[in-house]
Amino acid sequence: MKKCFLCLTLVLISFSNWAQIKPISKEESAVLNSVEAFRKALIDPTESNLKALTSKDLSYGHSSGVLQDQKVFIEKLLNGESDFVTIEFQNQSIQVTGDVAIVRHSLAAHTKDSGVEKDIKIGNVLVWQKQKNKWLLIARQAFKLPQ
Repeated sequence: MKKCFLCLTLVLISFSNWAQIKPISKEESAVLNSVEAFRKALIDPTESNLKALTSKDLSYGHSSGVLQDQKVFIEKLLNGESDFVTIEFQNQSIQVTGDVAIVRHSLAAHTKDSGVEKDIKIGNVLVWQKQKNKWLLIARQAFKLPQ
């Protein structure tokens, strides 16, 4: 009897966890691919890959309060002032509404900004917009996570 109860409990727990998994839509999948391409572009930046993923009207906010446009954002990555060695996006969520997607995650990274190595963990809100059948980053705001 105990084995039967244990098996039934495990089946119910497994089904409960499976039922909570939301299927990803075609648009969410496209946004997810753009976010991953952006993560890789931050580690290995080129002007062409960053311009291909960001809007010319980009508003890029740092957790320090510094705000950059597309030109300055790209410039700082290319000259090494902002240098991501590794980046992991954790606890990510994607919400698509029409031609806008809101992506939230924690960013855990090892950086070497201007040659100074450091580990960081911050929160991010990314706003993507579908323009000419392509998802482009139009805004990013980083914030300090609660201790």
